[in-house]
This record gives sequence, C-alpha cells and structure tokens, in this order.
Amino acid sequence: MKKLINDPFKVVVESIEGFTKAYDYFIKQVSSHVVARKDAPVKGKVGVVVGGGSGHEPLFIGFVGPGMADAAVLGEVFAAPAPPSILEAMRVANGGKGVLCIYGNYAGDNMNFDLASSMADAEGIVTETVRVWDDIASAPPERMNERRGLAGDLFVIKAAGAKAETGASLEEVKRVAKKARDNCRTFAVALSPGTIPATGKPTFNIGDDEMYLGAGAHGEKGVEKVKLKTADETATILVNSIVHDLPFKSGDEVNVIINGYGSTTLMELFIVNRKVHQILEEMKIKIHRTEVGNFLTTQEMAGCSVTLMRLDSELKSLCDAPTYTPAVRICPDMLKKFSV
Repeated sequence: MKKLINDPFKVVVESIEGFTKAYDYFIKQVSSHVVARKDAPVKGKVGVVVGGGSGHEPLFIGFVGPGMADAAVLGEVFAAPAPPSILEAMRVANGGKGVLCIYGNYAGDNMNFDLASSMADAEGIVTETVRVWDDIASAPPERMNERRGLAGDLFVIKAAGAKAETGASLEEVKRVAKKARDNCRTFAVALSPGTIPATGKPTFNIGDDEMYLGAGAHGEKGVEKVKLKTADETATILVNSIVHDLPFKSGDEVNVIINGYGSTTLMELFIVNRKVHQILEEMKIKIHRTEVGNFLTTQEMAGCSVTLMRLDSELKSLCDAPTYTPAVRICPDMLKKFSV
C-alpha cells in the first residue's frame, strides 16, 4: 500500500504535529502524543480526556474543543497510549473538579488508563472512567462489558463534553456518559483490510467478492464472512441487527452515525444512509440527527458502520448543544434559521 509518509515509525508524532499546526487557533500540542483545547485547563469545569491508538482519525484527536473533550492522548498506530502520556492529558484537563476519561473498551487501553489514574490519584487529581462498548458483534448482550468500542465514542464524548460545559459535577458528567454509552449500539462491515504503516501488511485477507460482517476497529476479522452485498442489503443487515440488540422499538427517537472506515467514499455512505432512513421510518423509529462521514477509521480499510443512540430529552439536549472541534461542529443558533 502506497502512503505519503516519511519514517514509518514516526507517523504518529509527525501527524500530531501537522494536526496541531492546522488547528492552532484553538488547539495546542502538550507533548508528542497529547493535544488539548487551547484554554485548558478550564477552571471550575470537569475535564474530559479521551484517547486510544492512532490510525483511527479523526477519533480521538478530532473531538477536542469546546463542548467535547478537553484533551486527547494518542498511542502508536492501533496501540494504547502510554500511562505517562495519559497522565499528561489528565494534568492539562484538570480544572479542579476532576477528570473523566472516555475510551474504547480494549485490554491495553483499560490497563494503561487504570495505571495513569493511579498516578493521577497520587497527585491529588480525582478521575473517573467510562469505557465505551457499543460493538454488538464482539460479545452477546449478557456480556456487554466485554464488547469493543466503535463509533459510539462520538455520542458518548459529545454528551459528556456538553454536560461538563454546564459546570456539572464529575459524578453527573460520568452519569450522562454512561447513559449515552448504554443507549448506543453499533454494527460494522469491512470490504477490504487496512494496513499498519510500519509493516505495510493488510490486517486480514478477504476475497474480491467477499465482505466481513462485524469487523473491528483495528482490522479484527468480522464474525461472519459473506458474499459481497449491495448497499441496501448491507444496510438492512446492520440496522436489523442493531435494532434487535437493544432492543429499539416503534416510537423511539434516535441519533444515527453512518461511519466510513477510511477508503469508503461519501457517495457510498450516503447511499447506505438513504436505506437506513427508509428502514427506520418503516419501523416508526424517529431520527433526530444523522452524522455521515469518517469518525472512526482504520487507516484505508473499506467498509462502514451504523450506530444508533436511543434518545430521551436529556441526551437530545446534550447532543444538540454547541460544540467546536476539528471533526464536529454544532451551532444551534445557525440551525434555528432553517427550522420551520
């Protein structure tokens, strides 16, 4: 796989430097693997720290800014960030009301964030954790806490960040993050693998006429290899599986993410979104907001995921609250001009 890189072992450091230079009017680089909003720490506000392996951009680095995360810590490609870097992110996010850490439910991230939390505790920084586990393919419902995190991270970070902006306590910010997480479900499909820059090798092998259902964010093989299907057939499988899992029901209101994994075009994602809307309308499930684009990628892997988050009035309000980050920008005042 051809890539525009220099040293394959410096891609993370160099990409973070380039990212910060692109958004230096409101993002600052704290260290080689940590970025933060420029005004961090914000006194009197719970700090929200997010993080995980690189190679999934814009997750997590693109979710830093007012209304979402205060800091993001990145590991190497598909690898958990190191505890000292996580501690740096906690320090820069700590405005005196504690720090909430949000990240995908993976063994390396769990271990390293726990170690960093112990280090922060020794410095008097109070921390709490919410692990995201929205991937329905990775474990059955009765083992929910074994599931992996996928694009549902976006909604969880959005809810937590909006709540933190109100001056809420650490306990309250954690509560809404868990509420968002527990109402999210995601199912993914991969058409081709991604690669790791240091090796250039594909993360899995698959035929030209095949696809994987239930693919993971690091290129993990899916739960079932099937013949390549149309966009409508794929959307039907993804939505029906998600709806059955929570379960969602007629009368529910949801937010939707149609997420691309790196090389899937917006044209394809919009075609999938068209069918997702048709299916949910037939089920009498009301769609409040839809996000279409790349939010959690796996380098250049082809494929997509669908995420649904069931809403109540609190989650709807938090998801609609203002935010300004490199990847997500919501301006309610501007949207009011188009309301009827």
